[in-house]
Amino acid sequence: MALYHENVCVFDLWGTWSYNGIAAWRTMVGEWFGSLGSEQVVAEVDGVHAHGTKDLAVAHAFISYTGVSAEGQALRTMRNRLTWALTRHGSGWKIIHEHSSAPVDPETLQVLLQRS
Repeated sequence: MALYHENVCVFDLWGTWSYNGIAAWRTMVGEWFGSLGSEQVVAEVDGVHAHGTKDLAVAHAFISYTGVSAEGQALRTMRNRLTWALTRHGSGWKIIHEHSSAPVDPETLQVLLQRS
């Protein structure tokens, strides 16, 4: 949570239209990690591109989340797209906006969680 600005707005891929403020985002993240039981999540980021000025930056990337059992076995993987807007905060940077997305198949209206 240290990466996020206190006034962060998150457009997440799952269930809730938006999370406004660090408390709302912290609750969602806590519930997600709490639902994993003994599983862990391995996140891999690729295709990162960043652009910025002295006080504002935007980055976008592809991210994979792999659920891993307590024994180290990969159980499932989900990929999506991630965009961050960051603002200079003190001597560092904080995410002020995060947007997760995935394309939707226009014929089935199913979200595509694997990159083709």
